[in-house]
Amino acid sequence: MLLRKGGCRSVHIGGGEPFLNFKGLLMMIRALNNAGIDIEYIETNAYWITGDSSPQKSEEKLKCLLKEGCDTLCISIDPYHAEHIPYGAPLALTELCDKTGMGYFLWKQEFLSALSWLDPLKIHSRLDLEKAISRDYINTTARFYGIGYGGRAVNIEREFNKLLPAVNLANDNSPCQNLLSTGHFHVDMDCFFIPPRCTGIRIPFSEALDGIPKGKYPVFEALYYGGVSALLELALQHGFTPESYPSKCSFCFYLRSFLCDKGFAELDEKHYEEALKYY
Repeated sequence: MLLRKGGCRSVHIGGGEPFLNFKGLLMMIRALNNAGIDIEYIETNAYWITGDSSPQKSEEKLKCLLKEGCDTLCISIDPYHAEHIPYGAPLALTELCDKTGMGYFLWKQEFLSALSWLDPLKIHSRLDLEKAISRDYINTTARFYGIGYGGRAVNIEREFNKLLPAVNLANDNSPCQNLLSTGHFHVDMDCFFIPPRCTGIRIPFSEALDGIPKGKYPVFEALYYGGVSALLELALQHGFTPESYPSKCSFCFYLRSFLCDKGFAELDEKHYEEALKYY
C-alpha cells in the first residue's frame, strides 16, 4: 500500500536473486496483485536452472509464475555474471521460457558474441574474461550499462580512473537531491527506501513518502542539501582523514563508510563492511 501511496503503479522484482526464495517470491507477487500494482518483469541470473534437481522442477516454477500473472523475465547475461554463473544457464532458461510460453529478454543480449568464446558450462575468472574479451572489459561493460562503481565494485574504479585529491572533489557543493528521486528507486525486503545509485543508505519507505523528520538522518541531510562537501565537513568532525579518490561518488562512498559505525541510523554498517572486502 505504501507503493500505491507513493504513486507507483508498476514494479519489477529484483534482488539479489528473487528465485533464492521462491515461496517468498510468490508471496510478494500475490501482495502486489492484491494492491493493484503491475509486475513488469522479474529479474534472475538463472542460477536455479542448473541448481534444480530436474528440468521439470524448473518448468513448474515458470508455470506457477504464469498462473500468478507474471509473464516476463529479465535474464541477466554479461561478463560480470559470468564470473559466478555459467553463461549457458541463462541460455537454457530462454529455451525453457520458449517451451512454457514465458516471455523474456536477455540483459544484455549484446554480450553474447563476446561470451561465445568461453565455455558455457563453467564460471570464469577475471583473467579468463580478460583473455577472451578484453583487458578493459570491466570498464567497457560499465560504460555500456551506464553504471558507476559502488558497493562491492567501489575499489576497482581505482584501476581505471586517475586519483584526485579530496579537496578537488569537495569543491562541488551541489546538493544530491536525486536521493529522493522516485523516477527509478528500490525498496528492500524490510520496506526501506534505497536511493538511486547510493548503496549503503536506507531509510524507512514511509518516511521517504511522508517526509523525513528534521535532524533524524544527518548523513542523508548533509548530502541532500549540501552534497559531498557538506558530508566531508560532517566526517571531519568525527576525525576523518581525506586521501585521493577516482571520482566524487567514490569519495562519497568512503566518507559514508567511515561514518557507518558512528551511530547514523541511515547507514547500513554491514553493507560497507561487505563491500570493501572485494577487489
